[in-house]
Amino acid sequence: MKARIRGTEIYFDVDGAGLVPDGERMVQRPTLFLLHGGPGGDHVGFKSTVARLVDVAQLVYVDHRGSGRSAPSDPSTHTLDENIDDVDALRDYLGLDSICLLGSSYGGMVAQGYAIRYPDRVSNLVLCATAPSYRFLEDAKRIVAERGTPEQQAVCEMLWNGSFESLEQVREYYQAMGPMYSVTYDAQKSAESWSRGTRNFEQLNLGFSDFLREFDYTEQLGSIACPTLVLAGEQDWICPPNHSRDIAERVPRAHLKVFSKSAHNIAGDEPEEFLAAVRGFLTYALS
Repeated sequence: MKARIRGTEIYFDVDGAGLVPDGERMVQRPTLFLLHGGPGGDHVGFKSTVARLVDVAQLVYVDHRGSGRSAPSDPSTHTLDENIDDVDALRDYLGLDSICLLGSSYGGMVAQGYAIRYPDRVSNLVLCATAPSYRFLEDAKRIVAERGTPEQQAVCEMLWNGSFESLEQVREYYQAMGPMYSVTYDAQKSAESWSRGTRNFEQLNLGFSDFLREFDYTEQLGSIACPTLVLAGEQDWICPPNHSRDIAERVPRAHLKVFSKSAHNIAGDEPEEFLAAVRGFLTYALS
């Protein structure tokens, strides 16, 4: 499905009912927007992991503007600020007074921005393997320099510089960096996932050469009023856990869970533990 909002078309998909029977009554389940990483990724990865949360929430998968199956749009609008406002426009398009958000990696940056900009429209927030400011880049570069192979260090230069010239180069980047993104990295499963997805390397370039170098929510995190679950992978290289700890310390109603056996891909490295944490949070926070 596509929503025509804010001068573009945003692709979204819905899984699960919002209103469900419970004995002699009907119960409204929370609507959980799922915000993907990148920039320039898509929602497809959620469907092999987070989809199991359909037993506690109505899931809305979102492709950011120009990403995934959303319509092509003006590249100059593929920014963090535009992504934040698109989420609110989609909320309004669907007739929802408030929503829950789960943002992973870059999606977590969008989710933080949304909770800061629209505090009355988000009821619960899950921030997974993300960071509150541009400072994550300094740590990621240091970790690759310390732990990465020569090949990994080389492909990361294209990421830092925002200089990918094709999707094939992005694919080669993820092939090389896969073992750092996931403790349980499987080359065959990764290749299958890549084939299912739709990516935009120009958006990735724009993010890492421009707005990801300067965004900073650090001093605004205290204004996030809703219950917040912060999830971090202890072995995450690109959004190291110290950034999640910083978020949890500054958000008044935050709870932090660090997964000791996970890198950046928490849902893939420790799927049962990840799902239990999010399911428990949504069940408790909305009870």
